[in-house]
Amino acid sequence: MRTDDSVFAVKLYEMEEQYGKLRSRILACERGGRDRIRTVLKEACDEYRENELLLEEKARSSRSGAVAKLAEAQLDYRKKTGELLEGLAQDVHCEENTPAQDEEEAALLYAEYAMDFATLAMQQALISALDAMERQQPE
Repeated sequence: MRTDDSVFAVKLYEMEEQYGKLRSRILACERGGRDRIRTVLKEACDEYRENELLLEEKARSSRSGAVAKLAEAQLDYRKKTGELLEGLAQDVHCEENTPAQDEEEAALLYAEYAMDFATLAMQQALISALDAMERQQPE
């Protein structure tokens, strides 16, 4: 399969669009109140679920075993982090904290982790794209 600049262009556009949403939504919510946060959170959760359904469909219906395996890996990651998040408040529990404070600390910790993971994913995307491009170059 020959890499096509347009494949990376489309993916770069998708990444840029998602980063734009992330940035603008976080900034808007930092300035907005609880109602604004809830509205934006619901929108983001709806988009996440829609993306998850698309991944599930891709894993089920793909004729390519490689595509199915990659989609399954993403679904497995989502499942595992969801499970970890459920018990995270207990893992960060401190005797001086109330259960609500434990939940707040767990949510902040997970948000920071998710952003760190996104940064690592971008680094992995760069390495993967460069590797694919290098393999397409004539010797």
